[in-house]
Amino acid sequence: MKFIRRQQIKLLRKKWSESYSFKTLISSTASLCVTTLFALYHGFLGLALSSIWHGSICVFYLLLVAIRGNILLTEHKIKSKSEKEKQNRRQKIFYATSALLLLLNLSLILPISLMVRLQKPINIGKIPAIAMAAYTTYKITMAIIHMRKRQVHHVLIRELRTINLIDALVSILTLQNTLIMVNANAGEENNMLTLSAISSAAIYLLIVILTILPIKQYIKVNRKR
Repeated sequence: MKFIRRQQIKLLRKKWSESYSFKTLISSTASLCVTTLFALYHGFLGLALSSIWHGSICVFYLLLVAIRGNILLTEHKIKSKSEKEKQNRRQKIFYATSALLLLLNLSLILPISLMVRLQKPINIGKIPAIAMAAYTTYKITMAIIHMRKRQVHHVLIRELRTINLIDALVSILTLQNTLIMVNANAGEENNMLTLSAISSAAIYLLIVILTILPIKQYIKVNRKR
């Protein structure tokens, strides 16, 4: 029994190191679990505290769960299908999840506007904020690295990597707001408000571009085919 387990672990390690698609699907499954917990956490706080911000960011995380879940479920279902069937199914799911991504972009308007106005509830100190900064830095770094590798893989793998980057960018917005609220001194609110508005607008614009550009490129490539 132990020998069989060791062989299975070796096979998984080999597949992890050799297959970028497998690595993406496994990491996205882990992200799906974490995102589900975030959605439940913010949903609970939204109801318990009557917090508009927690409720609105819960909607964002629920949409992330729906998009990742649909892609991962599709990849699981089509494992034994022919390449042509896989391509057709992936195309349908890509269009469906792209529509959800556009809806996700709209769902971000409310929580971002609340953060810009410094109306996000903050109940952590400097040390947790620093830990949050370290995790967010790791998250955005890995998302950018994998965005560079995604081009040679099929459309749903590319979409998963795009979603990871969007998720990381939203984490940056949340971190920015947290650090401003934790570190701002009395009388600095107006300056911080301007800084928050400019950086939030820039990051939100990048999120919109990351959503729309792949859709345009995919439609253009399919028309040529």
